[in-house]
Amino acid sequence: MSDLSRRDFLNSTATAGAGLILALTLPGRAGNAVPAANSKAVARAAGAAVPGAMDGAALAGSQINAWLRIARDNSITIVVDRSEMGQGVYTALPMLLAEELNIDFNVIRVVAAPVGDAYVSPGNGGQITGTSNSIQESWEKLRKAGATARTLLVSAAAKRWQVDPAQCQAKNGTVVNAQGQALTYGELADSAAKLPVPTDVKLKPKNSFQIIGKSRARIDTPGKVDGSAEFGIDVKLPGMLYAALAQSPVLGGKVKALDSGAAEKMPGVRKVLITSSGVVVAAEHFWQALKARKALTITWDPGANVQLDNAAIHALLKKTAAAGAGLSARADGDVETALKSAKQHLSAAYYLPLLAHACMEPMNCTADVKANGCDLYVGTQVQQVSQITAATAAGLLPAQVRVFTTLLGGGFGRRLDVDFIPAAVEASKALGVPVKVIWTREDDMTHDTYRPPAYEELSGGLDAAGKLIAWKLHITSPSITARMFPPVKGVDDSVIEAAVNNLYDVPNLAVSYSRQEIGIDVGYLRSVSHAANCFAIESFMDELAVAAGKNPYDFRVQQLAKKPRQRRVLQLAAERSGWGKPPPGRYHGIALMEGYTTHLAQVAEISVANGELKVHKITCVVDCGQMVNPRIVESQMESGIVFGLSAALWGEITLVGGQVQQTNFNNYRLLRNNELPELDVYLVDSDEPPGGIGEAAVPLVAPALCNAIFAATGKRLRELPIAAHKL
Repeated sequence: MSDLSRRDFLNSTATAGAGLILALTLPGRAGNAVPAANSKAVARAAGAAVPGAMDGAALAGSQINAWLRIARDNSITIVVDRSEMGQGVYTALPMLLAEELNIDFNVIRVVAAPVGDAYVSPGNGGQITGTSNSIQESWEKLRKAGATARTLLVSAAAKRWQVDPAQCQAKNGTVVNAQGQALTYGELADSAAKLPVPTDVKLKPKNSFQIIGKSRARIDTPGKVDGSAEFGIDVKLPGMLYAALAQSPVLGGKVKALDSGAAEKMPGVRKVLITSSGVVVAAEHFWQALKARKALTITWDPGANVQLDNAAIHALLKKTAAAGAGLSARADGDVETALKSAKQHLSAAYYLPLLAHACMEPMNCTADVKANGCDLYVGTQVQQVSQITAATAAGLLPAQVRVFTTLLGGGFGRRLDVDFIPAAVEASKALGVPVKVIWTREDDMTHDTYRPPAYEELSGGLDAAGKLIAWKLHITSPSITARMFPPVKGVDDSVIEAAVNNLYDVPNLAVSYSRQEIGIDVGYLRSVSHAANCFAIESFMDELAVAAGKNPYDFRVQQLAKKPRQRRVLQLAAERSGWGKPPPGRYHGIALMEGYTTHLAQVAEISVANGELKVHKITCVVDCGQMVNPRIVESQMESGIVFGLSAALWGEITLVGGQVQQTNFNNYRLLRNNELPELDVYLVDSDEPPGGIGEAAVPLVAPALCNAIFAATGKRLRELPIAAHKL
């Protein structure tokens, strides 16, 4: 905090007796004052989403990563810089501040941060919610922010009483002294804001935590239950029109000719226009827009993907893999020599299909373009990218676009993309009124940015004792990052996750990557390449165990002598699942992974009868370091397992003539309530720094299931989904 100045602690008159504020910036960031209109935007965006959101005037202050506002009426407001998409950041991040502030968590009010450079965490590269790093990035700096505020408040009280600050104590929103006198934080906020900023504050040790590490209900749940929570699809503005978007059936196609005469005569229709995304039909109600869209006669130029199908994609990746070794991501020892000298040499290839994000809330965006600015109401994971995208579509400067982040009805990486934003902006600019573009479920399913397919070749060598001495992995896949965050020089890090940091003790190890684009846009999906790589690696580990004549669990433990945390979660998963002693007619499969600096092991318990697979139980042991809210961690593990089950069992997007064949949940299957297995999630107590949890449980499901299927049937599945195979 040493680089802060008193200018970062601004006083601002608030409304309705709210008093003055103590506005606190995070380490490494300082900013300019937020315009009053932008402050109102923050309140407008979050007011319906989170109980107790403040009005705009009460939010005036420094533009920062996370605002801490302490007013004279003792209200405490925190501005959270991450998007809430079900992962619990609106609860967990304020808990960090509340702990060091010594306040009752229930008095906190939370609002979403506006877009701005000051809200960018230094290690995050942008205002982004992704890579499961919200807690990791905020663990120390938010606690320092709270501790700094606490120190200032104590100093202000001590100065007023003319006593040594060491004789004062902050607790439950007040500062008390040895004589029993007390002052509330609200009474001290004004004077605290005028004190020099401390350069060194002490954080609480773990054994003093009263809030961190304790389970509590999420603060956004009541609004989701009673309907007051505001998602993007809920936004309503005065004079707003609703719009449906017609897009090329063939991915990548463009409008060639349009006859909109019949549609324009239909009730409620206000405008039909061609945008950069396709044809927009704007009407007074969304149903009117949908009906009119069906009346359009559009001639499409299908573009280069008119012959694209899954077989062609698979063949292309396989051909590229055979063309060369690709770029080296890791090279330990001499793999080729070790493979040649190995007592046993095993090779296998695995294939992962395209997957849809299938968010519960389809893509949508509301834009209100005026002559001198644009207001954007959207559920997004990338506020700055959304701002730039809207500015480009509106012909404005980025600073003229205000982004109001609503709650997200599922992100999973889909809302890292911004392809659903330009149509709303272009339509609003053309019509001069706010326009909300909503994608239908079918629009969403057939025009997603899909998880990229991957073709992965592995080779392994065992010595005479069955010890793994050589490991070679070659990944062939498109690059998401090359499109979204260019340029990518060398190996794309997002493709080699969970592969380059191989867990096992292998003296000779090589990982390489060949980039091969497939003609359509691919995007980040929950756990990104962890899922593909974990499936290949952990399935192949089972194949190696069989070749070595060893139990898959014992074989893994043998290779983990130098990895105590990983070995511990594996051992606990085996113990809790009853590894090696499943109930009659049932079989076990096991998988291990380190991802997002979290260590996990899963055991799947299944049965196969008459070719039908039934998943009875998933045991998941997690060591994610220190936990802010164990209840949220457990929920994220469970949701990740469910997400992984849907993908492993049925997940696949198929293309015919460049057109996606899956259109809704009837032919893109998700796990149903009656199919949910028993979930046993065990959280390991740890003193290590926090790891990520939002995506970590997803990747292990597929290999654990497929390894269990091998134990049950003797059939080795090297391609997903499982439903494509006869068991």
